[in-house]
Amino acid sequence: MVLNRVTYRRRLSYNTKSNKVLLTKTPGGKLVYHYATKKTQSTKCGDCKRPLRGVPAVRPTKLAGLSKRVKGVSRAYGGSKCSGCVRSRIIRAFLIEEQKIVARVLKAAQSKK
Repeated sequence: MVLNRVTYRRRLSYNTKSNKVLLTKTPGGKLVYHYATKKTQSTKCGDCKRPLRGVPAVRPTKLAGLSKRVKGVSRAYGGSKCSGCVRSRIIRAFLIEEQKIVARVLKAAQSKK
């Protein structure tokens, strides 16, 4: 009877989130642990919390190594807000300005009477 005891290959000896392993059989027939990388989360929109398109879902250390053009989209609020939220912000700002102009015109017409 063969005992297939497998031990961790690194110093951390507890079953933590950062120490997840996969049991793998080598071509030589040995059982060894392969360390699994953590699952990545995609970057989310700051307003609606939907995943951002065009921004890669990688771990933070890898994201720091990527170039600026890869991390965002060439648009206002490129890597932090989605296109729908940016559009609604622009429309909201435009309508608020229009409201101010209308109020100013009404006030001027009221003062002429």
